Amino acid sequence: MRKIFLLSALLLFAAHVTNAAEKIRLADLNNAAFVQKTIRGINPLDGDGESYAQISSDGKKIVKYSFKTGKQTGVIFDADNARGSKVDRVEGYIISPDGKRILIQTNTQPIYRHSFTAEYYIYTVVNNTLEPLSEGGPQQTPLFSPDGNVIAFVRDNNIFLVKLLYDNAESQVTTDGKRNEIINGIPDWVNEEEFSNDRAMVFTADSKMVCWIRYDESNVKEFSFQLFRGMSPEFDEYAEYPGAYVYKYPVPGGENASVSVRSFDILSHQTRTLQVPLDADGYIPRIVMTSNPEKIAVYTFNRHQDDFRIYTANPRSTVAQLIIQDKIDKYVTEESMENIVFTDKYILMPSERSGYNWLYLYNSNGQLLKTFGEGKMVVRDVYGFDEATQTAYFSATGDNETEQQIYCGKMKGGVQRLSTKAGWNSAIFSSDFKYYINVWSDAETPNVYTINNANGKVLTTLEDNSALKSKLKSYNMPKKEFFTFTTSEGVKLNGIMIKPVDFNASQKYPVVMFQYGGPGNQQVVNRWGLGSCGRGGIYEEYLAQEGYVVVIVDGRGTGGRGAEFEKCTYLRLGELEAKDQVEAAIYLGNLPYVDKTKIGIWGWSYGGWNTLMSMSEGRDVFAAGVAVAPPTCWRYYDSIYTERYMRTPKENKSGYDDVNPIARAGKLHGALLICHGLADDNVHYQNTAEYTEALVQADKDFQMNIYTNRNHGIFGGNTRNHLFRQITNWFNRNLK
Repeated sequence: MRKIFLLSALLLFAAHVTNAAEKIRLADLNNAAFVQKTIRGINPLDGDGESYAQISSDGKKIVKYSFKTGKQTGVIFDADNARGSKVDRVEGYIISPDGKRILIQTNTQPIYRHSFTAEYYIYTVVNNTLEPLSEGGPQQTPLFSPDGNVIAFVRDNNIFLVKLLYDNAESQVTTDGKRNEIINGIPDWVNEEEFSNDRAMVFTADSKMVCWIRYDESNVKEFSFQLFRGMSPEFDEYAEYPGAYVYKYPVPGGENASVSVRSFDILSHQTRTLQVPLDADGYIPRIVMTSNPEKIAVYTFNRHQDDFRIYTANPRSTVAQLIIQDKIDKYVTEESMENIVFTDKYILMPSERSGYNWLYLYNSNGQLLKTFGEGKMVVRDVYGFDEATQTAYFSATGDNETEQQIYCGKMKGGVQRLSTKAGWNSAIFSSDFKYYINVWSDAETPNVYTINNANGKVLTTLEDNSALKSKLKSYNMPKKEFFTFTTSEGVKLNGIMIKPVDFNASQKYPVVMFQYGGPGNQQVVNRWGLGSCGRGGIYEEYLAQEGYVVVIVDGRGTGGRGAEFEKCTYLRLGELEAKDQVEAAIYLGNLPYVDKTKIGIWGWSYGGWNTLMSMSEGRDVFAAGVAVAPPTCWRYYDSIYTERYMRTPKENKSGYDDVNPIARAGKLHGALLICHGLADDNVHYQNTAEYTEALVQADKDFQMNIYTNRNHGIFGGNTRNHLFRQITNWFNRNLK
């Protein structure tokens, strides 16, 4: 009897364990435990408009699919079966305009946020052969000519051409490229980082000329940081003595690279400089091919970035003509410039000239034809313009600024919403705009990929992440609650709250607030990628599991609510943002289930800046905070980003010197942990070094974690696991 009783007890215990909800582990934040399935490398195919290509899950193939059915219709490239050279994995690909060749990308090595080098191979479809693009070393930003017969690429800051009809003969277009001096065809660090671009080179529509932006950064001051041997990876060359990474980094008010646009005639080998009007300290963020072989489009900015212009320039005569000018109060957003679309006959351009980011349609001569936008709509992405049906396709906020929907706008008609589900929608359209892949998620649901027709009707589901959704059910994840509140200054703010699953309103809970707060950014969004680690707010849910109420609030300066709300922080970054986080903490502290003596705040990058500003705002509401890779004075950050929102230190001395964490060091309240990577090329460790010295002199206690050889992302090996354990332990120590 005793044995039977014990066996029964064990079975009951096992059943209880099986039915109990599983717990998120801290290590799960940075492993594959909650990674959703994605469909990567999708490219609509030209021609019939009925097909798209994508990289297979094993990285070995480029597979062709039907837009009608979502089913595989063929294999475009198979690494295992191609003749000639061999590649282990397809990491990216570029299909020539005529579809006869494909550039296969492999052995990719990142440089900065967007740029990388890789080894490219030319795959010829008709004979299934693979051969190197060049034997001279890795390449950057290769580009097919419109006729598919020439490939341009950059190596070591110079432009090269490979002529496919002449036995892949390689020639060098520029010879003046030199590290930290002259760059041809790719942007310098600051232009890449702040204009979100890694290519500065195009062909003309007739394939006879290549045009590029030339950056002369000879007079830009250098910044350097030390590199050590480290681990994961190890740099053996620094085993005994540290090395240094040196690059050009312009700070506010300092000298930027001087820029010009060049053209090269492939037949005559003649190089010309185009006469594009530009201030001596102005920017050229993009050049774009047009359908007219006698014109390329050149974008320009003045240094204040409130006067944006589009010129068309003749690569042979070098004459440039202004076709569109957009002068906006305070500044033109980078996203507006980034989302401009050229078609054969039209130009689609977002602009905040109405106070909200609407979409404007011009003809190729710059004549305004139509406006797509209404009410408080904010356009986010522009997908293109169907000339056959005279219809524009784009994504934008709808009735709710925390969501994103897909819209179409007709030349003769209004704006129509295509997506049907609340949440976050984005799209990839077929080349003829008859179909699109809709990617939808909300705060509780990972990505669902569907194929829709041009009217928004769902034709088939490609991926619904059912396996992940099933797994999440076993964890009994807490729900995200969207809320709003009004500050003492009468400002309505949006927030998300995540409570413990076993929440008891009669108890008092500690609170951890996460935020970013930078201009135009949104963290309070109804999509799966929310939170500090994405994946449905996995870190926030982990903290809720550990007994915290977790809150995210978007303060003034964030996006989705129009220019007035976003740009009210102009010239004094951090002042209003910090006030709003303090107001959020006060609001939370008045809730019956919150312990107002145990509220913490943290953030990364601008969120780190905002954390420090909020903890030293003057009202002592935060018991603890963590600032990861924080800027601490805008004098140390780059010219393009900072001056967009602050102008130069000479023009705005008070904004730079009076509104920053260093100036407020004596007001710091709460237990502070600072984390920074020593090899951060974006927000330099200099920021933390100068700030912590100010804390020392103000007799303020703090703790600091420094990560060897880590950049702004602070990752590699076990680094992320260590970082998030330090953040978690800090809050546990100071809030529990």
